[in-house]
Amino acid sequence: MREATNAGARKQRTDEPAASEPAGILVDAEVDESPVPGPTHVGSRRQLAYLGLCLVLIGLNLRTLFSSFSAVLPEVTAQAALPGWAVVVLTTVPVTLLGVFAPLAPVLARRFGAERVLLGAMAVLTAGLLLRPVELPGASHLPGLLAGTAACGAAIALCNVLLPGLVKRDFPHRLGLMGGLYTTAICASAALGAGFTYPVYTASGEWTLALWFWAAPAAVVLLLFLPVALRQPRIRHQAVRDGVNVWRSAVAWQVTIFMVLQAMMSFSVFAWLAPILRERGVDGATAGLIVSVCIVLQMLGSLFAPALAARFRDQRAINTVVALMTGGGFALSIFGPLDLVWVWAGLLGLGQGSLTAVALTMIMLRTRDGHTAAHLSGMMQGVGYGLGSTGTLMVGQLHQATGSFTAAGVLFLVVGLLAAVFGYRAGRNRYVS
Repeated sequence: MREATNAGARKQRTDEPAASEPAGILVDAEVDESPVPGPTHVGSRRQLAYLGLCLVLIGLNLRTLFSSFSAVLPEVTAQAALPGWAVVVLTTVPVTLLGVFAPLAPVLARRFGAERVLLGAMAVLTAGLLLRPVELPGASHLPGLLAGTAACGAAIALCNVLLPGLVKRDFPHRLGLMGGLYTTAICASAALGAGFTYPVYTASGEWTLALWFWAAPAAVVLLLFLPVALRQPRIRHQAVRDGVNVWRSAVAWQVTIFMVLQAMMSFSVFAWLAPILRERGVDGATAGLIVSVCIVLQMLGSLFAPALAARFRDQRAINTVVALMTGGGFALSIFGPLDLVWVWAGLLGLGQGSLTAVALTMIMLRTRDGHTAAHLSGMMQGVGYGLGSTGTLMVGQLHQATGSFTAAGVLFLVVGLLAAVFGYRAGRNRYVS
């Protein structure tokens, strides 16, 4: 079975991009390694199915950090007596770390193997989620919140980079199924964090328990993945430089700035949509439900948008439309009529899911080979998440300065317009060269 699996993965490793596939956004971050990493070693079809379950469950833990904190942000702020700067940092730092730690993932994978790095990342994520609500003796909750959140952000960054490559490498004949399950799991992770955190707080009366709750599924996945990772052989790999220098390509920068602008809106939704709705008078449970429905609609957008984008001769129209939908939906959620808040959340969800998906799909549509796609993906994640975190930062600072989210609504109208401009330019039928 191992030989058959390895052969299937080798067959999949071609230099031609698979943009038309539903799993076209799965980029192998280890494509520049020599020898080329083989599939995860499994002994039977049952073990291969077990591996697939583990990878999907890892994806199901990669966004609860963001949405769970925002769901009880007013309670945490009040009961832990958090200063305003701390709220801004706690919503900004994890996104920034997604960009800071993304370049380290391939380096660690070359030395320890992708499976072991994923295992270590899940251990750090579990520890960070456990540390986050801890009140240290003689101190407040703030040190635990800061250290735990930072650890989780670093761990998620490693998973973000390595997990798509493992899905692509180990399931070459089930890319559509596994790619869909993987992306859906990540969206579901955010929806679960938004929808269940406040009910746990209501039932327990403790925001600490509501945040600790999310360490349990991470710990379960850590234990499930442990035997898979430990049975993998240790093979040292070398980096091989191949493909064009994406940092000197105008097309690559247009795609990357498009990614920056979508990330500014995407992570601001996770961090601030629930507090925005609660400040407008929506109760905590309903606000969490609205955010969950918004994220579920993101799943629909992320499932259909890549295939639709790949059918067009170029992507200027779809990039522009989904960028304007996202910016407009976010702004209307802030100052549109509250009676239509479900409409605004639906517009935002469909727009944001489609925007994120088409931004990632640009990796394949604008490159000619797997090496260049991997380099562009690394550039987009490093710069995109690093600068994209300024969205959550600016929302927090504007709220502190003005006492309301109205200015943030204007901000995201501007960000949506800029995303439409750069999406139009990135959508032209050209290649990184």
